[in-house]
Amino acid sequence: MRLTILGCAGSFPGPNTAASGYVIEADGFVLGLELGNGTLAELQGLRSPFDLDALVLSHLHPDHCADVSALTVFRRYHPDPPYAVRPRRLPLYGPAETPARLANAYAPHESERVRTDLADVYEFHTLKAGMVPIGPFEVTSFPMDHPTEAWGMRISSPTATIAYTGDTGPCAALDDLTTGVDVLLSEASWTDAPDRPPGVHLSGRQAGELAVRAGAGRLLLTHVAPWTDHDAVLAEAREVFPDAELVRQGAVYEI
Repeated sequence: MRLTILGCAGSFPGPNTAASGYVIEADGFVLGLELGNGTLAELQGLRSPFDLDALVLSHLHPDHCADVSALTVFRRYHPDPPYAVRPRRLPLYGPAETPARLANAYAPHESERVRTDLADVYEFHTLKAGMVPIGPFEVTSFPMDHPTEAWGMRISSPTATIAYTGDTGPCAALDDLTTGVDVLLSEASWTDAPDRPPGVHLSGRQAGELAVRAGAGRLLLTHVAPWTDHDAVLAEAREVFPDAELVRQGAVYEI
């Protein structure tokens, strides 16, 4: 299994860093996980977006899905696609409101919004608690603690398992999501400092503690807000999980 980081800035893109976006590959299958602000540009620098075999969105905040609008233009209007993109639609898995919310984001004005439908480009699937096969992967979804509908994902191939927290505060489902995984890809948006901004997100220390409880083989920290001290987040995590790493845009991990 291979994990590629398209972007890792939390809440909004940072200087020269896209928001959340990842590619997970196994057995020739290319699974996109999130497509936040700026990630489509990074993806095009690595491979054709037509290579995506499926896309999963943990929730519908822009830093996790904004570039789906740009991908829609790419797939709908590209003058020389490598295959007939219609009826070959891209399977897209997300929360229940995904088709409507993405159509709203794509429509340029209110009169077009009421008749915008992206079903010619995407084959929509609603995420629910439990496992669904996607290509060679078993993707198991767990509801997270977030103001909107949000899911953590346990993504397994025959050889490895990644747990991805998405955005969440501490919750009981995190332990079920992460137990025994090879890699924990965890948000770590803040430090535990007293002036920590309000919001439902994990700190570096909480991500480290989660990795220890899970017995994770590796902890990769992501979704650190651009205004947060990245070194402080990493130091917090390493106090409890010494081998924690901060991901970097463009990094590739063989798992």
